Amino acid sequence: MLRDKHIGIDLGTVNVYIFVKGKGIVLKEPSVVAINKETDKILAIGEEARRMVGKTPGNIVTERPMKDGVIADYNTTERMLEYFIRKVWGKRRFSKPKVIVGIPSGGTEVEKRAVMEASIQAGAKDAFLVEEPMAAALGAGIDVGEPNGNMVVDIGGGTTDIAIISLGGIVVNNSIRVAGNKFDQDIIRYIKNKYNLIIGENTAERIKIEIGTALPPENEDENLEIEVRGRDLISGLPKGIVVSSREIYEALKDSLDEIIEGVKRVLESSPPELSSDIADRGIVLTGGGALLKKIDRLIAEATETPVTIAENPLSCVAIGTGKVMDYIDVLKQGRGLITLSR
Repeated sequence: MLRDKHIGIDLGTVNVYIFVKGKGIVLKEPSVVAINKETDKILAIGEEARRMVGKTPGNIVTERPMKDGVIADYNTTERMLEYFIRKVWGKRRFSKPKVIVGIPSGGTEVEKRAVMEASIQAGAKDAFLVEEPMAAALGAGIDVGEPNGNMVVDIGGGTTDIAIISLGGIVVNNSIRVAGNKFDQDIIRYIKNKYNLIIGENTAERIKIEIGTALPPENEDENLEIEVRGRDLISGLPKGIVVSSREIYEALKDSLDEIIEGVKRVLESSPPELSSDIADRGIVLTGGGALLKKIDRLIAEATETPVTIAENPLSCVAIGTGKVMDYIDVLKQGRGLITLSR
């Protein structure tokens, strides 16, 4: 049995959240690292590095060491994790935390081991893994130990994790690499193709947050507009344009269709008794993608199933990792907690 000296980590493609029991979420930082290519020295991590994205000289690069929810650059991830754990835990010479990390469902054994080993090398005494939809369900306040079907759709930065949970385990799941980052790339591509304008990731994210929608506007009051600036492809000069919610819906439509198909596949694979539970209880949306306007309506209409958005969708996985110890026996029995031999 783990003791209270543990922290929960949502090691996301876009952001890292750290939860400490009794304190709540104590850290939220972008998963970005700025590195001097010539010296391999890390210059900034987290929010400080995010502010440097797209603005660095040639000898400095900003990297996201996590890609699609898994480690793309092991060494940089380890250094980033070490920085965040030390920031939260401090330099306690004789005390190391036990770490519970949320990972995408359906990851390979190699990917799981890489996360665990990076956590150990970054300063954890022991590392335990919990799949993100399970953590998200816990963070959303779902009692995962009961013999009822609960369906969670966690739309993160790199992946959308879809799962039906019962008795402390994941019964059916699907993980697709279409989520918030893909939405940003869709917007960048749309504006480039339509307006010959190059915009950056931060601008695309601002557009998504302020006027993005999962369903077409029903009237002009809903068709919001925003002015954005970028570099004209033809002249090479700065240029400003105005884009609307209707255009952003068109940009996101194909990616949203992929998420809908992923949700339908899980529903179609569900045992009949659990399908009945989900018809009554509905689907719970978590993750940053749950904040896209009307995405709950889109999924509800496509699946003919009630859909609700969790109270703190951005924080659900991190909060859930912090609750794992309260459900340790149930999760072990249902194989909802992953432990690997070191």
